Order: sequence, then C-alpha cells, then structure tokens
Amino acid sequence: MTVARCGGEGRRAAGGRLAAVLCGLVLCGLLLATCHGADGERAAVVRFWAFGREGELVAELVPEFEALHPGIRISVQQIPWTAGHEKLLTAFVGDAVPDAAQLGSTWIPEFVALDALAPLDERIAASRSVVPDDFFAGPWQGGEIDGRRWGVPWYVDTRVLFYRTDLVPEEGWPPRTWEEWRRAMLSIRRAGPAERYPILLPIDEWVQPVVLALQTGSTLLADGGRRGAFEEPAFRRAMAFYRDLFTDGLAPALDQSGLVNLYQQFGNGTYTMLITGPWNLGELRARLPAGMDDRWSTAPLPAPAAGMPYPGASLAGGTSLVLFRHAASPDAAWRWIEYLSEPAQQARFQQLSGDLPARRSAWDLTDLAADPKAAAFLAQLAHVETPPKVPEWERIATRIAECAEQVTRGGRDLDAALAALDADVDRMLEKRRWLLERAAEERAAGEGEPR
Repeated sequence: MTVARCGGEGRRAAGGRLAAVLCGLVLCGLLLATCHGADGERAAVVRFWAFGREGELVAELVPEFEALHPGIRISVQQIPWTAGHEKLLTAFVGDAVPDAAQLGSTWIPEFVALDALAPLDERIAASRSVVPDDFFAGPWQGGEIDGRRWGVPWYVDTRVLFYRTDLVPEEGWPPRTWEEWRRAMLSIRRAGPAERYPILLPIDEWVQPVVLALQTGSTLLADGGRRGAFEEPAFRRAMAFYRDLFTDGLAPALDQSGLVNLYQQFGNGTYTMLITGPWNLGELRARLPAGMDDRWSTAPLPAPAAGMPYPGASLAGGTSLVLFRHAASPDAAWRWIEYLSEPAQQARFQQLSGDLPARRSAWDLTDLAADPKAAAFLAQLAHVETPPKVPEWERIATRIAECAEQVTRGGRDLDAALAALDADVDRMLEKRRWLLERAAEERAAGEGEPR
C-alpha cells in the first residue's frame, strides 16, 4: 500500500520516509479493522450509491441492517442527482462502479446496453423478501428489458392532478374525460380574473405531453424502438389537445424560469390546477398558508374519451435498486437490496422521505392509507405506463419538450413540428438500428451453421 504525502514530501531524509511507511501501516490497520465483524471474521463491505436526499436518509436504515447481518458493512455514498448520471458513466469507464445503486427508471436501459448490470431473475426466484406480485405492475415492468429483470423498484412516483377545491366547478368534478376537463377549465377561465389560469403546464417539461400521448395509446416509438412514431394519429391527437390549452388561454406559455413562486401562485389562485408528483404532497402542506389544507386536493388524470379506462394513463416513475455485474460483494449487496425491498423498510423509508412505497402492502403500514390526498396516487398507480426502454430516451424526451415549446409558444405548424421531431429521433436511433440489424444477422448466421 502506497501513501503519498504522509509524513513529508517523500523526497526528504530516511526519517521522513520511515514516518510515511509507519503512517501507511497505521492507515492500513484502521481500514482492515473496519472490514472485520465483531467475531474477528472479515466483513463484506457493500458500496451503495444513492442520489439526492434519499442518499442521506437511507443511511438511517444501515445500523439495523448491520445488526441483523454482522458479517456485512454498508458504505453509502450520497451523490447529487445533477451529477449522478455522469458519475455512474465515469465509474463504469474506470471500472470503479459500486456494488449496488439506486437507479432512475429511465437510466436502466442505458446501463443494460452497456452490460454494466447483473440480471436478477435467479435471485428474485429464490428470494422470500422480493415478492413480484406485491409491487405495482407498471414500475415493476420498468425493470424488465428483453425478458430479463435488471431492477427492483425502491420507491415509485407518478403524476396526478392537484387542484384548488374552492376554485373548480362543483358539477362534474373531478373530470373523467378530456371533454369534461376542458369544460371545467373554460368555466374557470370565464369566472376568474384575467391573471388566473385554469392550469399550469411548464412548456419546457416533457412529462405532460408524453402522459397525454400515453393516454391516447401512442407508442412514442415504432418498429421495436427503431424509429419515432410522432406523426401517427395517436401522438398527434395528444399534442393537438396540449397545444389548444395554450392557444385558448387556459395555460400560460411559461417555462420553469418564468415561474415566480409555484406554491405562492397556487395558493393565491393564479393556477387552479397542476399536474405533478407525490413530493408536492409534503411541499404544499409545508408552504401554503395556515388553514389552506382543505382548499386543495388531488385527483387521478382523466381519460381521453368516454368508454376508455378511467383513470387515464400516467407515467410510471421512481427509482430501482440494481446490482452491478462486477460487484465485489454481490451476495451481500443482494441482501441489502432485499432488506430495502421489505414492506416494513419501505414503510419506514416513506416516513423518512415522503416517497411512495413500491409495494402495495407497505402502504397499509404507513399514514398514506388514511390520507385522502394520497388516494389519487394509489388509484393512478394502477394505470401507469413506462416510456420506451431505449438508452436514447433522455435525449428523445428533451426533443419532445422542444417540439411542444415550438407549437405552443413559437407558433410552429403542428404537422411540420411532428415531422421534424420524427426526423430528429430517427437520427438519434440510427446506431440502435444498426446494432439490432447486426445482431439479427449474427443470429441468422449462427442458426444456419452446421452442427
């Protein structure tokens, strides 16, 4: 073990070098001591990366786990969400990935394509802790790619309608179809002052137009994720509905930077409705003035038309727990994943973070079951879909947001914008098409070889 700059610059007299060696031996002894259990046996150290506030809070679950598993030590590294993706890629390139990590649902396809993750099918089949039928179906499906399982949902989120109960019309509320929803928005617009908008839809977000497209049955991508499907009728219908909310003055053409204070403006009635996620249950309760808790609530999203399943689809989000292919302690890391997946631990983590548990049984162990504002999320989680499972999805989603902004604020013709979107996404997927075609040719050649 080499220790640089310990006890001197390393170029001084022999006494300085001896001090450096002794310092190094002391440090090695300390490191080895931390890797041994109480009985003197060497403990397995699991390096676990978690992002954002969750990375801080999950550390509170470590002591109990280590007490139950004296031969395992958990080393949690907290990483900001803004740096998470780049840090994981850098670690992969440098062969320095952790044993396990929290991974955003839309990141899984990319790391599967890189061959960075270990499949979990056999471990799940042998597990008594990870029970597939107890997880919400949409998020559970998000961890499956090409028939194999790569992630276990840790917590989930989706989008529902937040609204001011005192500003929406009493009749026909909550809306079950787009027509009822639009009628309610027109009523709010007519009844309120000019500065009041029925709904806020930040035009630099891709989630809202994608959710509407999922509701109309759009696949977003065609031909097995090889090309865009944005000029097809289903996506065009969703984007036209979205565009008309702006052209009819029901939503302001603002991006995130144009918002003054979301919570203050929702509280003063500037925006009657928001489409947002579960983190705002706690934020609104904390940020709105006292006495306003009974003046807002939540509802599942309406469906495009009567006769279609209600609620309409929303986006399956959240994060999953993954095991890296070259984990140094894979068995110990899997025990940690199992522990975090247990209903009791999911319920405890919900109380710490406010995140929604990925397992249905965990909801009964929390205050969520008695929270009327959380009921919309429970109903919506039964009607969620995942975005296309392609590594290029993050870039595609950004391009969808740009298209939405062009047709809402830039006044670009819808058909021209969708044609350009398809062309751009087809270029993004060019390498994917080539790889899939090459793989198909290799399989065909292999099947044709004599045995």
